[in-house]
Amino acid sequence: MSTKRYGQFCGLARALDLVGDRWSLLIVRELLVGPARYSDLRAGLPGIATNLLARRLRELEGHGVLERRLSPDAVVYALTDFGHGLREPVEALVRWSTPLMAAGRGDDAFHASWLLVALRALLRRPASGGPACVEIEVDGEVITIHAATDELSVTLGPSAAAQARLASDAATVLGLAAGHVRVADAIRTARHFEGAPEALETIFGRA
Repeated sequence: MSTKRYGQFCGLARALDLVGDRWSLLIVRELLVGPARYSDLRAGLPGIATNLLARRLRELEGHGVLERRLSPDAVVYALTDFGHGLREPVEALVRWSTPLMAAGRGDDAFHASWLLVALRALLRRPASGGPACVEIEVDGEVITIHAATDELSVTLGPSAAAQARLASDAATVLGLAAGHVRVADAIRTARHFEGAPEALETIFGRA
């Protein structure tokens, strides 16, 4: 376990003692989607060295942020209740990063699954105009967003209840969620769109 500490009686300092090391919060991001095998984490964290991933997992487990569980066919890593408490600060950082994303993707790696955390963070406002369900396709992966009167869910995979389907790029989808891209413009530039535009407007707003 890492012995590096800030040595400050401050909540932020003590939180960073646990999750401030490089890659730690990105591991948390992966596990906020759901439990994952070691190989899944490697695939979702391009650029991390195997030994560093193993070390970070040991450290986070030692701090009680995650735990190992036995699934029917493998050992998986999952957040503890304590670890799930990081969802709020992680989502706050996603919202804070919005200006940093304006430059676009460039040569950066991207996995569509990362949108599961980002969309949930950015689409916090209540649904307007009633319930809606849409599918968003990015890089061949389909994400379903379902908005009810007082809650919103973002899941990987299609839904039979979808009222619209938009195939676009990650930057456009993030811009929609952040309120910087209009629904009409996203539809106009989409690789494919079908269904009711009103469903997109309910979830992403009319701005």
